[in-house]
Amino acid sequence: MMKRFLVYLVIAVFALPVHAQKNEITAKDLKKYVSFLASDSLKGRKPGTSEMNVAAKYILDHFVAAGLKPLADGGFQYFDIVTDVTLGADNKISIDGYDAAFRKDFIPLAYSSSGEVNASVVFGGYGFDLDLDSLKWNDYSGVDVKGKWVMIFRADPELDNTNSKFIPFSDTRGKVLTARDKGAAGVLLVTPRGLDKDDKLMAVVVENNEVTSGIPVINIKHELADRILASKGISADSLEHLIVAKKKPGSFETGTIVRGQVDVVQKHAKTANVIALLEGSDKVLKDEYLVVGAHYDHLGFGGPNSGSRVPDTVAIHNGADDNASGTAMVMELARKLGAQKAKLRRSIIFVAFSGEEMGLLGSKYFVNNSPVPIKKIKAMFNFDMVGRFDKEKNSISIGGTGTSAEGDSILKIFEKGLPFAVTHSPDGYGPSDHAAFYSSNIPVFFFTTGVHMDYHTPLDDADRLDYNAEKIIGDFSTALIADIDNLAKDLTFKESGKKENAGRSGRRLKVTLGIMPDFAGSEKKGLRVDGVTKDGPAYKGGMLKGDIIISVHGMKVESIYDYMARLNKLKTGMTVNVEVLRNGKVEILIIQL
Repeated sequence: MMKRFLVYLVIAVFALPVHAQKNEITAKDLKKYVSFLASDSLKGRKPGTSEMNVAAKYILDHFVAAGLKPLADGGFQYFDIVTDVTLGADNKISIDGYDAAFRKDFIPLAYSSSGEVNASVVFGGYGFDLDLDSLKWNDYSGVDVKGKWVMIFRADPELDNTNSKFIPFSDTRGKVLTARDKGAAGVLLVTPRGLDKDDKLMAVVVENNEVTSGIPVINIKHELADRILASKGISADSLEHLIVAKKKPGSFETGTIVRGQVDVVQKHAKTANVIALLEGSDKVLKDEYLVVGAHYDHLGFGGPNSGSRVPDTVAIHNGADDNASGTAMVMELARKLGAQKAKLRRSIIFVAFSGEEMGLLGSKYFVNNSPVPIKKIKAMFNFDMVGRFDKEKNSISIGGTGTSAEGDSILKIFEKGLPFAVTHSPDGYGPSDHAAFYSSNIPVFFFTTGVHMDYHTPLDDADRLDYNAEKIIGDFSTALIADIDNLAKDLTFKESGKKENAGRSGRRLKVTLGIMPDFAGSEKKGLRVDGVTKDGPAYKGGMLKGDIIISVHGMKVESIYDYMARLNKLKTGMTVNVEVLRNGKVEILIIQL
């Protein structure tokens, strides 16, 4: 019976008439949906914008027309996001009558709390409080910081050591949290020359939905630091050299009073996941659910810190493949599976997620606020970038195949007779919305046709997609989802790959790609990879020995020093794009840190 169905499926794919039957997935409809979602009129579908709301209503209207029942608040599951951070007019620093220049001498960090602090300053070295078997360092020993400013260096005293034990603890937010825990009223951050010889002020980077620090946090230049240290007859540079040389803390009371005021304004907005239910026909199993989803947001107009691969270009990033293609697929699956409602035993929840590009916000929110008991969700199917089929590779990739005991074997049944290969990737934790479900012990299937040169640029347009190939993927997915929906027993969850760390702490995991870089600097424009650690982030992202890294997350890399500085700006758990030169051709890799 299964073989006959497969033969029919493959024949149907290639023999459909120009005017396809009602409720069949068609290339024409896929193109129609993508063309609307990726049109200039929607301005890149950035969460929190009116254009994003138009996209959400468009998707929901389609779900309803397909016979689905809206869930949550009339089909919209709303949640708050931080869309921007602005620095107000009341940002000031005064030291012994000297009024520092805002944006020239100092700048608050985006996650700083607003407020005023008029207090003395304690120099707190690198801001560590570490008591480990392998590393003991306490910058707070012998000093009282309660109610005072703490002036600390960014990074760590071993910047030239790529294997330094300090790296997991050198994140700025972790240091700020430690200072707050010690009772500090505010933090003054100084950039060591070893990290940036030009002493540039830090960028105001929006950290979406991140809570504020609870105390004022200000990045100051060396000139201000030296004014604070003047009464002790020492400079920030000399302190840096002293601590690095001795490898010992050197904290002290400066005796200098600093009046500082921070005025940081977070701009909040609402966005929404679009959710609708296709109820199953089995009296018992209809209370179990599959989730079929894709994210429908993108980067808006791009720009710095947006995730764009051309951050210096402000233009509409239409996101046709990423991820209007996946959204269109979910819309078509809703229509086709909706027509098979009487034959489906379990219920299916169709979701268009918002906030994926901002850190998987929508899928995380869904999992934490599920409209059905989370344990009742038996599998999740995620479609992210399924429109740019590479005819040379002639394959698609399905991730999460190892997250259920049955996943690989079921897939192999439905792959027979397909006009392309299917690459299995076992890991459940990856750079898209399925990761949130895997973290909740739910088997996942992540469909993608891969990354291309137009990824996260204004060139990702609707006319570059292969809708005929996407239609074939859609028919294949329909058969697979229907089969898993009708299984007599649930899929058996298996852990496959790391899971996201659910909690926050001041101690950050070491951020690394898992490569052996060319320390000699043989390449003039980039960093050559001399080795790749098996099962490390770079290995899983497809990096090869001999690749030359030229960009990390939209930031140019021309030397090992650039590379280390770029990594210092990243955090564990982030999904980053890395551009490499391979055999003279630029390749883009998506890497989960």
